[in-house]
Amino acid sequence: MGVDVLVIGAGPAALCIAAALVDRGVSVAGVAPASPEAPWQNTYGIWGPEVDALGMTHLLGHRWSHTTSYFGAALGTEAFAHGIDYGLFDKAALQRHWLTPCQAAGVPWTCAAVTGIEHHSLGSVVTTDQGDRLEARLVIDCSGHHSPFLKRPDEGPVAGQAAYGIVGRFSKPPVEPGQFVLMDYRCDHLSEAERRCGAPTFLYAMDFGEGRFFVEETSLALAPAVPYGVLKDRLLKRLAHRGVELLAMEEEEFCLFPMNMPLPDLEQQLLAFGGAATLVHPASGYMVGSLLRRAPLLAEAIAVGLADGNRSAPSLARDAWQALWPLELQRKHALYRFGLEKLMRYPEDQLRQFFATFFALPKGQWYGFLTNTLTLPALIGAMLRLFAVAPWTVRWGLMQQQGRELPLMLRLLKP
Repeated sequence: MGVDVLVIGAGPAALCIAAALVDRGVSVAGVAPASPEAPWQNTYGIWGPEVDALGMTHLLGHRWSHTTSYFGAALGTEAFAHGIDYGLFDKAALQRHWLTPCQAAGVPWTCAAVTGIEHHSLGSVVTTDQGDRLEARLVIDCSGHHSPFLKRPDEGPVAGQAAYGIVGRFSKPPVEPGQFVLMDYRCDHLSEAERRCGAPTFLYAMDFGEGRFFVEETSLALAPAVPYGVLKDRLLKRLAHRGVELLAMEEEEFCLFPMNMPLPDLEQQLLAFGGAATLVHPASGYMVGSLLRRAPLLAEAIAVGLADGNRSAPSLARDAWQALWPLELQRKHALYRFGLEKLMRYPEDQLRQFFATFFALPKGQWYGFLTNTLTLPALIGAMLRLFAVAPWTVRWGLMQQQGRELPLMLRLLKP
């Protein structure tokens, strides 16, 4: 075969797994419509203790200790202090961190779109719209959740978390100096009809310093997702209600990613990583921390399998899938999807009560929940504690069985 592993894609997931494989002596090639050196558009956040534990603190472009949320309905509502640092990656530095070892190892990247993949016992052949035929023992699809080549069960509509954001300069600070706001659910800028009939949305915002701010109107996962036009209108209304005018826009961000996708078929020969492998956290939407933790495990499993020259490609792929999605993580994923099913039905006031209760849990529990670093028993314990201390309106919403909750709960026993 041409190389050990061919990576499809050129974004964070593709570069992350390619660098991890190169570090273990695996020969790698890549294919994507865009160059792996093309600048990334989206921002990537991570909690301070998470990036510290990974030894990646030097890759942060910004870090805040003044981290807050607002779960009241109107301006003047008291802020909830999270008490944990939050960071935003320097996108260019993170890209270089992964791209540099790939370039040093001479990883070739074909700029073309993949049009087909053929699998056989010795490996796979990828064809492109440029007429290329790229051979590899294993192929890893890192092209995102829209991949047409991965087999995945159809379990109904996929909920998307949408966001519209602006980096710019404003007539006055949209948040306090030095502040990071994870969730601002204050909604007194909306009419009664908008609050009653529209989907709940919140502000995610931060002070970049030197008069620059990032403000983003975000919805929780919904099917269908909240349109960008609605989010933009709500963001501008929110700013105007606070007497804030946009003076100069430096960047505009449009985000939409699936939150409740089922796991891929773990028996298929095509591997996946990143969004294609359902690594987006179903509850929080975070993925980069998961990429950093799980890429070494997947790369090690692949390297060990490749060292056995007698292994068939389907056997190598099965072992790699199990390294990426061991049984405990499969069960946790089902539990997170169960929780998301509940939240998608909460009206605005009930949702504010839920998050106020959630973040009142011990820091270790809500932090571990959001970063997917709790063990399965600890995760269940956190969810039971939340139910025990929540107001009755929140408890009633958690008890109702109106969607896919029962099948998801059953996957705790049999994923």
